[in-house]
Amino acid sequence: MEKSSLRLLVVDDEEAARYGIRRALEAFGHEISEAESAETARALMHDRKFDLLLLDVNLPGISGLEFLNELQTESGANKTEAPLVIIITAHGSERLAVQAVKSGAYDYISKPFELDDLRLVVKNAFETIQLRLENRSLRRRIEIENSQRGALLGNSAAMHSVRAMIEKVADTDATVLVRGESGTGKELVARELHERSTTRSSGAFVAVNCAALPTELIESELFGHEKGAFTGAAARRKGKFEQADGGTLFLDEIGDMSANVQAKLLRALEDRRIERLGGDESIPVDVRIISATHRVLEEEIEQGNFRADLFYRLRVVTIDIAPLRERREDIPVLASAFARQAAERHSLRERSIGHDALRLLMDYDWPGNVRELKNVIERAAIMSEGDELTAIDIDQPSPKKDAIELSANGNLLVPYTNDFRDDRREFERRYIARCLEESSGNVTKAASVLGMHRQSLQHKLRELGLGRRYVAVGAEKE
Repeated sequence: MEKSSLRLLVVDDEEAARYGIRRALEAFGHEISEAESAETARALMHDRKFDLLLLDVNLPGISGLEFLNELQTESGANKTEAPLVIIITAHGSERLAVQAVKSGAYDYISKPFELDDLRLVVKNAFETIQLRLENRSLRRRIEIENSQRGALLGNSAAMHSVRAMIEKVADTDATVLVRGESGTGKELVARELHERSTTRSSGAFVAVNCAALPTELIESELFGHEKGAFTGAAARRKGKFEQADGGTLFLDEIGDMSANVQAKLLRALEDRRIERLGGDESIPVDVRIISATHRVLEEEIEQGNFRADLFYRLRVVTIDIAPLRERREDIPVLASAFARQAAERHSLRERSIGHDALRLLMDYDWPGNVRELKNVIERAAIMSEGDELTAIDIDQPSPKKDAIELSANGNLLVPYTNDFRDDRREFERRYIARCLEESSGNVTKAASVLGMHRQSLQHKLRELGLGRRYVAVGAEKE
């Protein structure tokens, strides 16, 4: 794996010391910046991200230890990774050095030091940083290759098209608009774009649901606020733009954003700078914007609900995800993947999906799309008692489900496939289930109608996967 160039910041109030450190470390070929105080270092870190800090303990104003604690606190609050810090202490200040390491410093070196000792400590730090970056990249690659992302599984032409678009635009910084019905997997497409980007994948992926936030809060959520900007703003808070700096900002349900926030978003996209609420500082941000909506934005523009200029700015590239009913050939693969995932998540025995269940899944229109399919399969995996998931385990409200069972005059429809045994078992299941429904779930009464002993019917119910639904109910009624 090719090593990337890293950024080093030397924080020391002595110019001669900074010069000597720079000269000693230039051979590593990494970018080196200097700061004479913690305040200057903070300003530099505001504009760019550093991988390693050489931080002197004795600084004017805020001390090195105080600045180290500030970095660790900010990292924890914003859930970001702080740069590695090597503390520079005076000779005989080992106690301070130990305190610094306990506070989160990577290592320390005491003045006066030999240049070879400095190079060795910094070399070890750079190797640690490089290993972290490589491990993160490898983990992400493994997740991409091996994970089974529900909405991105499938061999239909529609899904091949989506994956091809992702491959083309992932490594660009173009804004992408993902369109599709609720539950089709728009956020999964956005995450895939982020993870396949060589420049953005090391940064954060920050998602914001514009429809879930009240209008008065979304501006603060996106751009952040200063202390005292409004009632309840007890401290400065970074917004999603700043949190996503160097990574990707995903704006879900962009069509529900208010006109005022649309204008500010457009300005942020064009200027690549933002201002926190209650502040006048212009803050540079480096983010890639991916947005998504289930609305037809062209119609929203005509109705005056969405800005045309923002729409054109957001849809440099458009990825359309087809609803599940238009790619039914993907249902078997999706259902099997969800069944495996449910078995693993809930520590259940892995069950295959029976022909009758698959037939039912294929005939349903799935208004909730992949999300609904996932939930139905998870419930079926939990409730099933047989060796496989059957139609009786599949539970979703659908007129089509009833149409499979009954014809227009109320008679049972006879299943017909190339497998006689499966069809006979399915008809038997339907016939007995109908008889039990007519008997209000009374197993003894149904057994009498069927000409069977009660125990024989209970055994048959368990064999057909109807035991959980009718045996317990029958026991209560008798």
